[in-house]
Amino acid sequence: MLIVPHNPPTVFPPYRGYAHATEIKGGTRLLVISGLNGFESDGQTMPESFEAQAELIWSHIRAILASADMGIENLISLRTYLADPKFDEANAQMRAKQLGMHRVASTVVCCQLLEPRWKLEVEAMAAA
Repeated sequence: MLIVPHNPPTVFPPYRGYAHATEIKGGTRLLVISGLNGFESDGQTMPESFEAQAELIWSHIRAILASADMGIENLISLRTYLADPKFDEANAQMRAKQLGMHRVASTVVCCQLLEPRWKLEVEAMAAA
């Protein structure tokens, strides 16, 4: 499988470590990960801070990827929902920490989330 980022020069440069589009070439498997939140494995408790919830969500993403014999390098798309725009910088830093030099198509939306305790929710797609 070949993952090809597309950042045409006629479109503004991507900022904060993402690709405008991601193409998957060859015979592939596609994994679609539902929106994940900061619940612990008991489905009841969750950390209070944005950073702790984000770390836990990325831990969930890694566990789901591993269950499909994939890793962070297989991610092709992220959609992050933030409960408040004040979390944007912390979210960008967390995404950079988790992805390293890997780039994916990415969207961030600020909105009211279903559960008032949630600071963010993240859905993802991966291919292998």
